[in-house]
Amino acid sequence: MKKITIVLLVMLLAALPVFAGGARQEGGGAVTKIGIAVPTADHGWTGGIGWWADFKVGELKTQYPNIQFNVVHSANATQQVNDVENLAAWGMNYLVILPHESGPLTQPVKQLAARGVRCIVVDRGLTDTNFGYVNLAGDNPGLGRVSGQWLAKTMKAEGLTNYVAMGGMPVVIDTERMDAFFAEMDKEPSLVNLLGKDKYEFANWSTQDGLRLMETFLQQYPKIDAVYCQDDDVLTGVLQAIKESGRTDVKIALGGAGSKPVYQMIMNNDPLVRATSLYHPSMIADGIQYAIDVATGAKSAAFASAGSPTTVVIPSALIDKSNVAQYYNPDSSF
Repeated sequence: MKKITIVLLVMLLAALPVFAGGARQEGGGAVTKIGIAVPTADHGWTGGIGWWADFKVGELKTQYPNIQFNVVHSANATQQVNDVENLAAWGMNYLVILPHESGPLTQPVKQLAARGVRCIVVDRGLTDTNFGYVNLAGDNPGLGRVSGQWLAKTMKAEGLTNYVAMGGMPVVIDTERMDAFFAEMDKEPSLVNLLGKDKYEFANWSTQDGLRLMETFLQQYPKIDAVYCQDDDVLTGVLQAIKESGRTDVKIALGGAGSKPVYQMIMNNDPLVRATSLYHPSMIADGIQYAIDVATGAKSAAFASAGSPTTVVIPSALIDKSNVAQYYNPDSSF
């Protein structure tokens, strides 16, 4: 009888989910493990992602002593796949990830979800949408829409007409942003896109490409009233080109995302930079908080057993002098 009892106990323990109950801590208490995988900085925005991940974990560690955190910063998609495998070996219950690239990370994340790891994917969705995870995304159409609304209104009010536009890269989120932007600009018939109706050049979300493109535009067009470049990293290059050209015709330069230097320009009444639109790297902190809320029961874990992703959109907003103080963090790297 005793032998049968032991065998049944072993079978029961083996049947327990590997990840669902948390790792075991000395003394018998359960500890939840949250793995966070982010890219290393290849431009200001991804640098901000890493900073906000570390910052948020630093805030949460003392608040939740029974939750362990492990943040990994990966230089490329291949390294991120390896880092995620290491997090799995560490025994994480939750994965919060901003993928370097959606394709290479899809299968590793799907496999982890099948093993019971609850996955929160930030910003960039995965290529397989046939399993349950949270896709916590920024509002790309919203970013373009609020930018176009503000720029069209401001240009009309100031009697400005000519503008040029830059996008990011030929990817879906960029198209969503630019389509929404032009939908607003096209409502005002007095505004003229110097490149042609709804046309723009790609700046690859790069400061150097912003500089190069703006230099080209300044050479091509004798009068430019405004430039929309969608991204605050690109805006840095745009402003450099305008300054070096000595031109005074440009009255508005509008980027996007919401960087600390741009917030400072808005607060300091910069004559060209008066607004930006929100698509902030602090969204990774929102992803970590989402995992905390599920782990503590404040949010449902039902997404993990769903047959498709649960999408949560972080709204974009127009940041100007009236509200910039509530978004500005002097310690942020972006």
